[in-house]
Amino acid sequence: MRRLGFLLFSACAILSAAEEQGGSAEPSMTWKVVNFVILAIGLGYLMAKTLPGFFHSRTSSIQEGISEAQKVKAEAEKRAAEVDKRVSALGAEIEKFRSQSRAEMEKEGARIREETAATIRKMEQQAQVEIESAGKSARRELKAYAANLALDLAEQRVRAKLNPTAENALVEKFVVDLKRQESQN
Repeated sequence: MRRLGFLLFSACAILSAAEEQGGSAEPSMTWKVVNFVILAIGLGYLMAKTLPGFFHSRTSSIQEGISEAQKVKAEAEKRAAEVDKRVSALGAEIEKFRSQSRAEMEKEGARIREETAATIRKMEQQAQVEIESAGKSARRELKAYAANLALDLAEQRVRAKLNPTAENALVEKFVVDLKRQESQN
Protein backbone atom coordinates (compact mmCIF):
# COMPACT_ATOMS: atom_id res chain seq x y z
CA MET A 1 0.00 0.00 0.00
CA ARG A 2 2.83 2.37 0.85
CA ARG A 3 4.49 1.47 -2.39
CA LEU A 4 1.41 2.37 -4.36
CA GLY A 5 1.13 5.71 -2.57
CA PHE A 6 4.84 6.39 -3.16
CA LEU A 7 4.51 5.44 -6.80
CA LEU A 8 1.52 7.78 -7.25
CA PHE A 9 3.26 10.60 -5.44
CA SER A 10 6.35 10.14 -7.62
CA ALA A 11 4.29 10.10 -10.78
CA CYS A 12 2.54 13.31 -9.73
CA ALA A 13 5.83 15.02 -8.92
CA ILE A 14 7.34 14.04 -12.28
CA LEU A 15 4.31 15.25 -14.19
CA SER A 16 4.20 18.45 -12.24
CA ALA A 17 7.86 19.12 -12.97
CA ALA A 18 7.34 18.34 -16.65
CA GLU A 19 4.46 20.73 -16.87
CA GLU A 20 6.32 23.55 -15.21
CA GLN A 21 8.95 23.29 -17.86
CA GLY A 22 6.25 23.63 -20.53
CA GLY A 23 5.20 26.92 -18.92
CA SER A 24 1.57 27.00 -19.83
CA ALA A 25 -0.86 28.52 -17.40
CA GLU A 26 -3.60 26.10 -18.14
CA PRO A 27 -3.28 22.57 -16.87
CA SER A 28 -2.46 20.16 -19.58
CA MET A 29 -4.39 17.20 -20.64
CA THR A 30 -1.80 14.89 -19.14
CA TRP A 31 -2.37 16.42 -15.73
CA LYS A 32 -6.12 15.87 -16.09
CA VAL A 33 -5.57 12.25 -17.07
CA VAL A 34 -3.15 11.71 -14.18
CA ASN A 35 -5.61 13.37 -11.80
CA PHE A 36 -8.37 11.10 -13.06
CA VAL A 37 -6.16 8.02 -12.81
CA ILE A 38 -5.19 8.96 -9.23
CA LEU A 39 -8.84 9.52 -8.35
CA ALA A 40 -9.86 6.25 -10.03
CA ILE A 41 -7.09 4.32 -8.25
CA GLY A 42 -8.00 5.92 -4.90
CA LEU A 43 -11.66 5.13 -5.36
CA GLY A 44 -10.79 1.63 -6.59
CA TYR A 45 -8.57 1.10 -3.56
CA LEU A 46 -11.25 2.34 -1.16
CA MET A 47 -13.86 0.25 -2.89
CA ALA A 48 -11.60 -2.83 -2.89
CA LYS A 49 -10.95 -2.34 0.81
CA THR A 50 -14.51 -1.66 2.06
CA LEU A 51 -16.91 -3.25 -0.44
CA PRO A 52 -15.91 -6.92 0.03
CA GLY A 53 -16.57 -6.68 3.78
CA PHE A 54 -19.86 -4.86 3.15
CA PHE A 55 -20.93 -7.39 0.53
CA HIS A 56 -19.79 -10.26 2.72
CA SER A 57 -21.78 -8.98 5.72
CA ARG A 58 -24.76 -8.22 3.49
CA THR A 59 -24.55 -11.70 1.95
CA SER A 60 -24.35 -13.35 5.36
CA SER A 61 -27.31 -11.31 6.66
CA ILE A 62 -29.32 -12.25 3.56
CA GLN A 63 -28.36 -15.92 4.02
CA GLU A 64 -29.34 -15.73 7.69
CA GLY A 65 -32.66 -14.17 6.68
CA ILE A 66 -33.19 -16.93 4.12
CA SER A 67 -32.34 -19.67 6.64
CA GLU A 68 -34.62 -18.03 9.24
CA ALA A 69 -37.39 -17.80 6.66
CA GLN A 70 -36.88 -21.48 5.80
CA LYS A 71 -37.10 -22.39 9.50
CA VAL A 72 -40.29 -20.33 9.89
CA LYS A 73 -41.68 -21.95 6.74
CA ALA A 74 -40.82 -25.43 8.04
CA GLU A 75 -42.48 -24.67 11.39
CA ALA A 76 -45.54 -23.27 9.62
CA GLU A 77 -45.75 -26.37 7.42
CA LYS A 78 -45.37 -28.56 10.52
CA ARG A 79 -48.19 -26.67 12.28
CA ALA A 80 -50.33 -26.86 9.15
CA ALA A 81 -49.72 -30.62 9.00
CA GLU A 82 -50.71 -30.94 12.68
CA VAL A 83 -53.84 -28.87 12.08
CA ASP A 84 -54.70 -31.02 9.04
CA LYS A 85 -54.14 -34.14 11.13
CA ARG A 86 -56.39 -32.77 13.88
CA VAL A 87 -59.06 -31.78 11.38
CA SER A 88 -58.98 -35.22 9.78
CA ALA A 89 -59.10 -36.83 13.24
CA LEU A 90 -61.94 -34.49 14.23
CA GLY A 91 -64.42 -36.41 12.07
CA ALA A 92 -63.45 -39.65 13.78
CA GLU A 93 -63.68 -38.01 17.20
CA ILE A 94 -67.14 -36.64 16.38
CA GLU A 95 -68.31 -40.08 15.26
CA LYS A 96 -66.80 -41.63 18.39
CA PHE A 97 -68.62 -39.02 20.53
CA ARG A 98 -71.88 -39.78 18.71
CA SER A 99 -71.53 -43.52 19.25
CA GLN A 100 -70.68 -42.98 22.93
CA SER A 101 -73.69 -40.69 23.26
CA ARG A 102 -75.95 -43.31 21.64
CA ALA A 103 -74.60 -46.01 23.95
CA GLU A 104 -75.10 -43.80 27.01
CA MET A 105 -78.62 -42.91 25.89
CA GLU A 106 -79.45 -46.60 25.43
CA LYS A 107 -78.03 -47.41 28.87
CA GLU A 108 -80.00 -44.55 30.41
CA GLY A 109 -83.16 -45.68 28.61
CA ALA A 110 -82.67 -49.24 29.88
CA ARG A 111 -82.06 -47.95 33.40
CA ILE A 112 -85.21 -45.81 33.27
CA ARG A 113 -87.25 -48.77 31.94
CA GLU A 114 -85.93 -50.97 34.76
CA GLU A 115 -86.72 -48.31 37.37
CA THR A 116 -90.19 -47.87 35.89
CA ALA A 117 -90.80 -51.64 35.92
CA ALA A 118 -89.58 -51.85 39.53
CA THR A 119 -91.84 -48.94 40.51
CA ILE A 120 -94.79 -50.59 38.78
CA ARG A 121 -94.08 -53.89 40.60
CA LYS A 122 -93.92 -52.04 43.92
CA MET A 123 -97.17 -50.26 43.17
CA GLU A 124 -98.84 -53.55 42.17
CA GLN A 125 -97.61 -55.20 45.38
CA GLN A 126 -98.79 -52.24 47.42
CA ALA A 127 -102.17 -52.31 45.66
CA GLN A 128 -102.41 -56.07 46.28
CA VAL A 129 -101.65 -55.55 49.98
CA GLU A 130 -104.22 -52.75 50.15
CA ILE A 131 -106.80 -54.93 48.36
CA GLU A 132 -106.14 -57.81 50.77
CA SER A 133 -106.31 -55.43 53.72
CA ALA A 134 -109.55 -53.93 52.42
CA GLY A 135 -110.93 -57.46 51.84
CA LYS A 136 -110.03 -58.52 55.40
CA SER A 137 -111.54 -55.33 56.78
CA ALA A 138 -114.68 -55.84 54.70
CA ARG A 139 -114.94 -59.46 55.90
CA ARG A 140 -114.55 -58.33 59.53
CA GLU A 141 -117.17 -55.66 59.05
CA LEU A 142 -119.43 -58.18 57.32
CA LYS A 143 -118.95 -60.70 60.15
CA ALA A 144 -119.64 -57.99 62.73
CA TYR A 145 -122.71 -56.90 60.82
CA ALA A 146 -123.90 -60.50 60.50
CA ALA A 147 -123.25 -61.06 64.22
CA ASN A 148 -125.23 -57.93 65.08
CA LEU A 149 -128.05 -59.05 62.81
CA ALA A 150 -127.99 -62.53 64.41
CA LEU A 151 -128.04 -61.00 67.90
CA ASP A 152 -130.88 -58.70 66.96
CA LEU A 153 -132.79 -61.60 65.45
CA ALA A 154 -132.08 -63.81 68.47
CA GLU A 155 -133.14 -61.01 70.80
CA GLN A 156 -136.38 -60.58 68.88
CA ARG A 157 -137.08 -64.33 69.01
CA VAL A 158 -136.17 -64.54 72.68
CA ARG A 159 -138.39 -61.57 73.47
CA ALA A 160 -141.19 -63.08 71.45
CA LYS A 161 -140.96 -66.38 73.39
CA LEU A 162 -140.11 -64.85 76.71
CA ASN A 163 -142.97 -64.07 79.07
CA PRO A 164 -142.78 -62.94 82.67
CA THR A 165 -142.86 -66.46 84.15
CA ALA A 166 -140.07 -67.69 81.83
CA GLU A 167 -138.11 -64.61 82.71
CA ASN A 168 -138.40 -65.32 86.44
CA ALA A 169 -137.38 -68.93 85.88
CA LEU A 170 -134.27 -67.84 84.00
CA VAL A 171 -133.28 -65.33 86.65
CA GLU A 172 -133.72 -67.96 89.40
CA LYS A 173 -131.65 -70.48 87.46
CA PHE A 174 -128.90 -67.84 86.99
CA VAL A 175 -128.85 -67.07 90.71
CA VAL A 176 -128.59 -70.78 91.54
CA ASP A 177 -125.68 -71.19 89.13
CA LEU A 178 -123.91 -68.24 90.72
CA LYS A 179 -124.30 -69.69 94.18
CA ARG A 180 -122.97 -73.05 93.08
CA GLN A 181 -119.90 -71.44 91.48
CA GLU A 182 -119.33 -69.40 94.63
CA SER A 183 -119.42 -72.48 96.79
CA GLN A 184 -116.92 -74.30 94.56
CA ASN A 185 -114.37 -71.55 94.89
